[in-house]
Amino acid sequence: MGKRVDLIEFDKGQTVMARRLGQSISKTAALVRCSRSAVVSNYQKWPKEGAVVNWRQGHGRPRLIDARGERRLARVVRSNRQATVAQIAQEVNAGSDRKVSEYTEHHSLLRMGLHSRRPVRVPMLTPVHRRKRQQWVSELDHGAMEEGDLV
Repeated sequence: MGKRVDLIEFDKGQTVMARRLGQSISKTAALVRCSRSAVVSNYQKWPKEGAVVNWRQGHGRPRLIDARGERRLARVVRSNRQATVAQIAQEVNAGSDRKVSEYTEHHSLLRMGLHSRRPVRVPMLTPVHRRKRQQWVSELDHGAMEEGDLV
């Protein structure tokens, strides 16, 4: 079997107990549904540490926004719900020595379950705009009624 994920503590205990009871490596691997090498390595680690510990390190680049930064980001978002991502990023970066992009801030917000407002792309309608729009629609309706297009 190929490498999937690390075994949970229960499975690690099962491998050790099965081997202590005299099960073969292959039968233990079939029981726990893991590779034979996982059974061997778990069983070898047991007497040294008294428990099977996972020493596997994290991989990839560490996040720019740590737990403390996420709490600060959440506080900024909750204080101003109408702020856009750009405004939030500007406010968070103002009080920090580490500058973080809007993209990173946005993904951190999504990961935390907070959604910021998207920037408004069009201007809001004024009462003058509404009146002109209603006049335009009424002219279209009257023109279509006269031609007999609408039934």
